[in-house]
Amino acid sequence: MIVSVLTESLRTAVLVTGLVVIMMMLIEVFNVTSGGRMFSGLGKHRVGQVLLSAFLGVIPGCMGGFASVSLYTHGIISFGALVAMMIASSGDEAFVMLAMFPGKSLWIFLILFLVAVVTGLLVDMFRHRFEGCHSMSVHDEDVTPVQVHSHNRHFGWKRAVMTAGVLVFVAALLTGLLESDESGVPGGFNLLSEEWMYWLFAVLSLAVLGMLIFAGDHFVEEHLWEHIVCHHLPSIFMWTLGTLVLVGVLTSFFDISTWISDNTVLMILLAALIGVIPESGPHLVFVSLYAAGVVPLPVLMASCISQDGHASLPLLAQSRRAFLTAKAINVIVAILAGIICYLL
Repeated sequence: MIVSVLTESLRTAVLVTGLVVIMMMLIEVFNVTSGGRMFSGLGKHRVGQVLLSAFLGVIPGCMGGFASVSLYTHGIISFGALVAMMIASSGDEAFVMLAMFPGKSLWIFLILFLVAVVTGLLVDMFRHRFEGCHSMSVHDEDVTPVQVHSHNRHFGWKRAVMTAGVLVFVAALLTGLLESDESGVPGGFNLLSEEWMYWLFAVLSLAVLGMLIFAGDHFVEEHLWEHIVCHHLPSIFMWTLGTLVLVGVLTSFFDISTWISDNTVLMILLAALIGVIPESGPHLVFVSLYAAGVVPLPVLMASCISQDGHASLPLLAQSRRAFLTAKAINVIVAILAGIICYLL
């Protein structure tokens, strides 16, 4: 049992870290090639940040969540926008909801989006933007896009290591080596699985690969290697792996389903608290119970608002304080929304 937990945790940690690193590299590329103008406008519009982040959170799976966390840790979007993503996101459970009750799930996603936007805007009224990683800057060597693709290019060992890493990651995505054995989604239409997202990120990874091959030495070594690979990648991987192993061991020896009772209010509180776990899996209990008619909608809503799958794991690696604060807000909103839904 322990071996299976370690194996599955390692698989997921590699997948999450790879997706986050690819996302961060793409953001770095877009920021530098635009001379810093691409995200400078976003930083001036709080409402736009919240709307964008909430939309990314509604996207099934954790990919949109990873994008929001990457933007937040670079100081591009506000803390309220980050909270909006975490409220709107249902993680991998969104795929299961679409497969089990597609019509109702779309209405649930719409409600999550609206709650996320309102909460994000309220949070931004009381909290200043997170001053995250300041490494996402445009250096003198990167004033124009032409200089990013500089002729000052040598295929050194740093470039070789990153190129090999991206190639291996693409191969693992396309061959299914990083897919979970227990997706929990019925077979059939691939849009209801994460397979199509793996293919999408394989294509995005090839774009990063092209940048690794053709970009100048400064961009590759300073922006990609020093900033992302050396600064971000180790902490993201270690925190993700450690959290997944801990959660896996606990859930292996403790059956959450035994907690279930007929008390709806208690179930709302329970769903909100379990949502603190930064993992897709424990929350499937509430999705399955709702689909079977065992628990009502308020319980599922509380679970969806509180939890965000793997999306917040990279945040845990970057800022434990921001992670805990955002999760606390999520739990409070989940309980309030669940109880209001129950009363109505």
